[in-house]
Amino acid sequence: MRILPAIAACCAAAFLAGCDSGVGDSVRSALGPREAPRTRVFQADQKAVYEAALAAAKEMGYRFVRGGPAEGELDALSGISSGDDADAGSSRQVSMKVRLSQTPEGGTTAEVAFGEIIEADSKNQPGMATETPLRDTALYEVFFRNVQEALQSPPKG
Repeated sequence: MRILPAIAACCAAAFLAGCDSGVGDSVRSALGPREAPRTRVFQADQKAVYEAALAAAKEMGYRFVRGGPAEGELDALSGISSGDDADAGSSRQVSMKVRLSQTPEGGTTAEVAFGEIIEADSKNQPGMATETPLRDTALYEVFFRNVQEALQSPPKG
């Protein structure tokens, strides 16, 4: 009867060791950080990068929600769009969260995370939405490019 605990221990060790089936990657992905922010360092002070990030968000069609240059935070939301034909009554929105911090060299690190907010039945259950991080999207590169362009353009006034 000592053979059963030994077999159970071997199976548990094999399961914990993982295999090449990709199960370990999907578990790590599911248990990973809730948001998958991307970072970029800009050679400008925090206030200038904040203003450029705000301009980039507006250029991309986002509406300011909260934050400020002293806080080093900028939260914005896209417009609400209706769901596709297969999911009538649903709505979709994209959130943007930007966090800024000074680097020791005098630059500013910008960390941005995009999330997709989906409300499955907005007519019958308003306010019941889920937010999922957007990991593999071109929004990150578009945002960083727009910030860089805003930093390089002369101030409007």
